[in-house]
Amino acid sequence: MDRQLTFAESIREAIDLCMEHDPSVYIMGLGVPDPKGIFGTTSGLQAKYGPQRVMDMPTSENGMTGVAIGSALVGMRPILVHQRLDFALLSIEQIVNQAAKWHYMYGGRASVPIVIRLLIGRGWGQGSQHSQSLQAWFAHIPGLKVVMPATPSDAKGLMLASVRDNNPVIFIEHRWLHHTFGSVAEGVFTVPLGKARIARKGEDVTLAAISHGVVDALRCAEVLADCGIQAEVVDIRTLRPWDRETVIESVSKTGRLIFVDTGWTVGGFGAEVLAVVSEKAWGKLKCPPMRFGMADCPVPTTCGLSRFSYSLPSDIFTAACHMMGIDPRPEWLAIFREGEGPNDAPNRNFKGPF
Repeated sequence: MDRQLTFAESIREAIDLCMEHDPSVYIMGLGVPDPKGIFGTTSGLQAKYGPQRVMDMPTSENGMTGVAIGSALVGMRPILVHQRLDFALLSIEQIVNQAAKWHYMYGGRASVPIVIRLLIGRGWGQGSQHSQSLQAWFAHIPGLKVVMPATPSDAKGLMLASVRDNNPVIFIEHRWLHHTFGSVAEGVFTVPLGKARIARKGEDVTLAAISHGVVDALRCAEVLADCGIQAEVVDIRTLRPWDRETVIESVSKTGRLIFVDTGWTVGGFGAEVLAVVSEKAWGKLKCPPMRFGMADCPVPTTCGLSRFSYSLPSDIFTAACHMMGIDPRPEWLAIFREGEGPNDAPNRNFKGPF
């Protein structure tokens, strides 16, 4: 039977399963016991497991991250939640200088099995200090694993794998994904860290993407198919370690690459992907690769400016057409405008307060 869950429900189910099967797992974070439960991802867990395993957190991010790391060093498996990635910047010393380094510095004799959930994405005019997608920062650090699921099934499987992992995992969720539905298997299953997924097969152009960028890439691929262009969509899923082989294999087949990011293009993860493809598959490329992400400016507050800050599926579509030597027709571009709302909200289901 096809069981449909939301992205948020999948994460909650994964955490519930981890806590049920392993008493060393606990979850802590600002708003975790809140009635809204971080988009519903932690709802009801405190009632089931008690306040000693499901805890609120004071706004002392660096200190509490240190507490979580210390507990991991003595045998616990904490899940630490920052309801916005921006808040985790206050704990960057503990994440980068402590959690990421212990296993290496102690020759593998010490491990920090901690999962740090960070929420990214835009909406409601949150602006420059609450809408940043800084996954490239964390992917730059040896010792950290960085996960960005795009589907409910992957959200569950990757969370289960992350909690089981003996090294620190940065688990990044885009707020626009929490309401999305998908088929999710029951029980315990894991999705391996460091393995990409072919979300759609194609022969003409590779659209490699992460997180909500996969949604945009798939939307673009649908319209491209109606126009006679078959795009292959690669969901990278894990930024560190990332699956170079799958991306290179796809580009070797299509000869064209567009990377779709949720963060800034300057110094972003797309630069890493384009560099590796250029190094390893230069002879296969039929045209220069491209990348899409946020404009090189702080995230704006107003809905009007957001159109010029974020790339849209229509932008990716236009680039793919040009790679194929085709001028996109106005009627093709008009398809993307059907049903479009404000650029700072995906649909009516996207609501506050987080």
